[in-house]
Amino acid sequence: MCTATSGPGAIHLLNGLYDAKLDHVPIVAIVGQTERTAMGGSYQQEVDLLSLYKDVCSDYVQMCVVPQQLPNLIDRAIRIARSESAPTCLIFPSDVFDLSYEAPQHAFKQVPSSIGTAAATVRPSDQAVRQAAEILNAGEKVALLVGQGARDAKDELSEVADLLGAGAAKALLGKDVLPDTLPWVTGSIGLLGTTASYRLMHDCDTLLTVGSNFPYTQFLPEFGQARAVQIDRSAKWIGMRYPYEVNLVGDAKATLQALIPLLQRKEIAAGARRWRRGVAEWWRAADRQELTDADPINPMRIFHELSLQLPDNAIVAADSGSAANWYARHLRFHGDVRGSLSGNLATMGPASRT
Repeated sequence: MCTATSGPGAIHLLNGLYDAKLDHVPIVAIVGQTERTAMGGSYQQEVDLLSLYKDVCSDYVQMCVVPQQLPNLIDRAIRIARSESAPTCLIFPSDVFDLSYEAPQHAFKQVPSSIGTAAATVRPSDQAVRQAAEILNAGEKVALLVGQGARDAKDELSEVADLLGAGAAKALLGKDVLPDTLPWVTGSIGLLGTTASYRLMHDCDTLLTVGSNFPYTQFLPEFGQARAVQIDRSAKWIGMRYPYEVNLVGDAKATLQALIPLLQRKEIAAGARRWRRGVAEWWRAADRQELTDADPINPMRIFHELSLQLPDNAIVAADSGSAANWYARHLRFHGDVRGSLSGNLATMGPASRT
């Protein structure tokens, strides 16, 4: 939830709301507007907020002009934000706050509401899960790519990696999905990625992507190199980045739970041993970079020392720019450390707003 006044306040919210939209973060914005009697009169700080917000809050943006609207508007804004993992917005002319509340009546053209939503867990068909299992079982060098959509599936991801002898690279927003202390976790992938993740993707013959819309295809296996399966909660975001053979629309945890009994345990193959060595080599190289002396200070040393001091339940917010690079590559998450930054927008100063 966030709030802003009319005009300039509402405009200042846009950057943060676009951040939420592009990174699929649910948020409800409550925004002020000039009084109803002044609207349309080019009054001070009057901005056409419905038009201004129709892109950033495209899933739901509405203006409240009478108290009877309140229950339905508030409930729908929250439900849509959560179900779509997107920002929504409610606009309030300032004089509406001076009105006495009246509940919507059992009457024509009045809309009531009700509290609460029973959560639903989406999972793909059994046939689709079997097809995915066949592909993964046939692979000899399996790579995982995990994103923020897999955040609640750490145990399941660990079991899949154990069964398949797989390595796991992490998209930037999925850095806190798996601890960096696991020997098969290769770290971040992409422009801010590790050499271990690069080698994992270019050595694998099978790819399983879970909860990630990672955009940089040049860091994924060459087209035709790997057979591939994707799991994502939304059909809107699936099958976009690689020619996946099977696209499973479903909750990451529930889908992996359905998949695990169908997977055949593999002995750790030469490829898997090679990229586990790559993980160890990467951290040795990172240590050398971090512990190199500099005047006045080597910034990577700060992240090295922070990794040693972070409590298991820490929350880390990173800014964009060079700090994001050091966060992605050199900060070692362990335990239940949570972390985030501006992923898709890479806007200025996101840590100070978190």
